[in-house]
Amino acid sequence: MNMLFRFLVVLGVFFMGVNCSQKQEPYESSNLAWPQWRGPNRDGISTETGLLKNWPPEGPKILWRTKIGEGFSGIVISHGRVYTMFGEGKGEYVGCFSVQSGKEIWRLWIDDKFNSNKGDGPRSTPTIDGDLIFALSANGKLHAINTKHAKKIWKHNLKKEFGGRKKAVEPWRGYATSPLVEGNLLLVEVGGVSNGKSLVAFNKTDGDVNWTSYTTAPSYASPIAITVDGIRQVIFFPAKGLVSIAPQDGHIYWEYPWKTDYGINAATPIFIAPDKIFISSGYNQGAVVLQLQVAENEVSVRKVWKNRVMKNHFSTSIHHKGYIYGFDNAFLKCIDANTGAEKWKHRGLGKGSLVLADSQLIILGENGKLVTAAARSSGFDPNSSVQAVDGKCWTAPSVANGRLYIRNQHEMVCFDLRQGS
Repeated sequence: MNMLFRFLVVLGVFFMGVNCSQKQEPYESSNLAWPQWRGPNRDGISTETGLLKNWPPEGPKILWRTKIGEGFSGIVISHGRVYTMFGEGKGEYVGCFSVQSGKEIWRLWIDDKFNSNKGDGPRSTPTIDGDLIFALSANGKLHAINTKHAKKIWKHNLKKEFGGRKKAVEPWRGYATSPLVEGNLLLVEVGGVSNGKSLVAFNKTDGDVNWTSYTTAPSYASPIAITVDGIRQVIFFPAKGLVSIAPQDGHIYWEYPWKTDYGINAATPIFIAPDKIFISSGYNQGAVVLQLQVAENEVSVRKVWKNRVMKNHFSTSIHHKGYIYGFDNAFLKCIDANTGAEKWKHRGLGKGSLVLADSQLIILGENGKLVTAAARSSGFDPNSSVQAVDGKCWTAPSVANGRLYIRNQHEMVCFDLRQGS
C-alpha cells in the first residue's frame, strides 16, 4: 500500500510539472494577439501601450531568430504560438513556432512551391480563429488546419473548383489575398471569372460552400468587414474595383470602378469610421476616399476626393487621427484623410511597410531597416532606427504582447519592445 501511495504521489508531481511547463508560454489576451492580416481589426494598428519608443543604437533586444523559407506571408500570433507560411524545397508550408524561443513546433505541407521572378513562395497571410488556422497557398489551395493537433480539417482547390466551364483565373503573381473570418463563415476572393463565383463564403467548420457571388478578374488585396449605420458589409478589392457584399448571403450592395494597369490592386481598403473608405493603388492610379450612405437598408457611395498623391504599390497604409501614413511607391508620406493633401514625405526606405503601436509608426524598409517615429502630421522625425535584417523585406511587421515580429526571405526575428527590457 505504501509503495502504491508513493508511486501515485510521484506520478502526480510529474504531471503537475508537465502542466506547469505547458503554461510557461506567455499567452496573450485576445486584444494583445495578432491573429490575422494587419492585426485584430485588419487596420495595421496595435492597441498596446507602454512600448519602448527610443531604442539603443543596436536596436531593441532580440529575443530570437529563426530560419524559415521564402515567401511574403505575414506573421500571426495567438495563444503563445507564432505562425507564418513559407516555401522550402519544392513545397509550401504553414509553420508553427514557440513565441518564447522561436523553435519550430510543427509544419504542414499545403502545396507545391510557387515560383516567380518577383520572389518564390506564399503571399497570403494565414488567419487564426480559435483552434483553426486558415491558409491559402500561392497556387490557390485553401486549407483549414487544427492548430492543436497540426491536422488538416478541410481543403479546397480554388483554381479547379470555382471557374464555371474553365478553371478559375489565378492572379498571375500568385494568390495573395488573406482569408477573412466573419461569424461562422470564411470569405475568400477565389478568382472565378464566370457564373458569379468570384467571391465565396465557406462554412469555416466543415468547408461547405455557403454562397458564391460576383464576377470579376482577381487581384491581390485582402477584404475587410465594416458596419455603417447598422449595415454589415464585407469590402473586396478585386481587379476592376471595390465591391461591397452582404456577408450573410452574398448580396451586392454597391460597386466602385477602380482599374489599374495590369489589373493590380494589392493594398487593403482602409475603413475611416464612421462611414468612409480609403483605397490606393500604384500602376498609374492613385487614391480615393469614398463616403457610404445608407437609406432603406441599401448602401450607396460618393467620392469625397481623389488624387495621385498616394499610390500604394503593395504596402497598405495606416489611418490615425485624421491622417493617412503610407508608401507612395518609394516615398513614405503623410496625407490629410479629409482632403488628400500631402503633409510631408520622406525618402530612403524603399517600398517599405508599416504598422502603428502606441501612437508610433513602426516602419520596415524594403532592405531591412527598422525605424520608429511618432505618427504626426507636422513632419517625419524618427526616434530610432537599426539595420534589423538584410535582403528583400516586403512583409509588414506584426506586434503582439510587447513583441515585434519581422521577416525577410530566409529568417524571422522577434524583438522585445517592453519597457525595461
